[in-house]
Amino acid sequence: MPGNGLWRTKSIEQSISDTDEPDTKLRKDLTAWDLTVFGVAVVIGAGIFTLTASTAGNIAGPSVSLSFVLAAIACALAALCYAEFASTVPVAGSAYTFSYATFGEFAAWIIGWDLVLEFAVGSAAVAKGWSAYLQTTLGLMGLDVKTEVGDGLKFDWGAVLLVAVITTLLVVGTKLSSRVSAVITAIKVAVVLLVIVLGIGYIKAENYSPFIPPAAEGGPAAHTGVEQSLFSLITGYSGSTYGVLGMLAAASIVFFAFIGFDVVATTAEETKNPQKAVPRGILGSLAIVTVLYVAVTLVITGMVPYTELATQPDGTRATLAKAFSDNGVDWAATVISVGALAGLTTVVMVLMLGQSRVLFAMSRDGLLPRKLAKTGSHGTPTRITIIVGALVAVAAGFFPAGKLEEMVNVGTLFAFILVSGGVLVLRKTRPDLSRGFRVPLVPLVPILAILACLWLMLNLTALTWIRFIIWMALGVVVYFVYSRRNSVLGKTGDTKVEPEPVVKQGEEPGI
Repeated sequence: MPGNGLWRTKSIEQSISDTDEPDTKLRKDLTAWDLTVFGVAVVIGAGIFTLTASTAGNIAGPSVSLSFVLAAIACALAALCYAEFASTVPVAGSAYTFSYATFGEFAAWIIGWDLVLEFAVGSAAVAKGWSAYLQTTLGLMGLDVKTEVGDGLKFDWGAVLLVAVITTLLVVGTKLSSRVSAVITAIKVAVVLLVIVLGIGYIKAENYSPFIPPAAEGGPAAHTGVEQSLFSLITGYSGSTYGVLGMLAAASIVFFAFIGFDVVATTAEETKNPQKAVPRGILGSLAIVTVLYVAVTLVITGMVPYTELATQPDGTRATLAKAFSDNGVDWAATVISVGALAGLTTVVMVLMLGQSRVLFAMSRDGLLPRKLAKTGSHGTPTRITIIVGALVAVAAGFFPAGKLEEMVNVGTLFAFILVSGGVLVLRKTRPDLSRGFRVPLVPLVPILAILACLWLMLNLTALTWIRFIIWMALGVVVYFVYSRRNSVLGKTGDTKVEPEPVVKQGEEPGI
C-alpha cells in the first residue's frame, strides 16, 4: 500500500532486499545449534530455580507440573507460527518485521514498541536478580560483599557490571556471544539435571496426593482491586487457590518461565540457513526446556508437601533450594545458587541481543533515526547495542524491578497474538511465497494460539494492563510525532517489487 496511510505494508521482497545494504548488513554466522542454545539460554533462568516452588505452594499444588504443560502448549502453538514467519521472512526484528508485512506500519510500530518494553524491562529485572545471586554466592564463599550500595538512592553495581560485560560481548560479535552462551548454558543445564537426579531419591509418593488439591477460597493467591486478575475484575469471581481453576491460573504465571524463546526469531538475519535453522532452533529449544521444567516440578513437589512451599507471612518465597534443605541436603543450595547465577547471565545476554535487533530493524525502516542502524566492523549494530546497554544499565543500577516484570508477560503475549494472526493473513495475501516451514492444520493452530494467549492475558492483573496501556499510548505519540514522518516506506511510496521466491529453487522446504 503506497502513500502515507497507517496501514501501508512493506513487501517481503523489500524486507529481504534491505538486508543486503552494505552499511546495515549483519554477518551470517549462526547455525541451528547456535539458535537452540540461544533459546535454551534465555528460557532457563530464574524461573526454574524460584517460580516452580512458589507457584506450587501458593496456587496449584503438585498440579503445577500440568500448569507448565499448559503454558508450554500455548507457547508451542505460537512457536509454530513464529517458525513459519521466520523461515519465510528471515529478517531481523521478529514480530515487528512480520507485522510490517501483514498488518501495516502502525501495527508494526506498536508491536516494535511493545518488544522494546519486553526486552528492556526483562533485561533490567533479570540483571538485578543476577546481582542478588552474586551476593548470595559470594556469601557462600565467605565474602560479605553487598552488590547494592548507598542510602536513599541505591546503586546496584553487580547488575551494572553484568550489563557492561554483556554489552561488550554483543558488540564484538553474535557468534562469540553464542559461544559464551553455550558454555554457560551447559553449566546451568548440568545443575538442573543434577537437581532432578538427586531429588528423585527424596521423592515421597504421599506428597503427590491430592495431585490437584481441593479449591480453597482466598489464600496466598487472592487479590482485590487492580491487583486481581482482569478475568476476576470483569466476572466478579474472586478466584481460588488450588483446584482446577488454580491450576489454570498458575499456567498464566509460569508462562513467565517460557518468555524469551521468540528471541530466536530476531536472529534470523544472522543465520546461515534460516529456512531450516530458525524453525529447528525455536521448536528444539522449547521442547528441551519443557521437559526440564516438568521434571523439576515433579521432583520438588514430590520432595516436600506443597503446603510447605507457600510464601511466608513476611513475604519470603520458597525456592528450589528449600526442598533440598528440608531434606538435609544443604550443600545443594550452593550448587543451585551457582546454577542460577549462570542461568541469569545468559538470559540477560539473549534479551539484550533481541532488544538491539528489534531496534536495528526499526531504525533501518526509518521509524527510529536511520544512523542507529549502521553496523560496525564486527558486523553488529554497534551504536544500538551500546545505547541498549546504557539504558539497561541505568534501569538495573538505580531502579527496582518490582511488578514491571508482569509487563514483560503481557507484551510477549500481545506479540504472540499478532504473529499467529499474521500467519493467517499472509497465507491469504501471499500464497506464492516459498515457506521453509509451514504451520500444520491452518487455520486451526493459529486460532488456538490466539485463544490460548488471550486466556493467559486475562489472568494477568488489571494493574499490569493499566501500565501496559500507558506505555502503548506513549508509543502512539512517538509514532505520530517522529516515526510516521520519517518512515522510509512513507517517503518512497510503494516499495514492492516483483515477487520472487524467498528460497532458492530446488531447495527442499521443511525442517
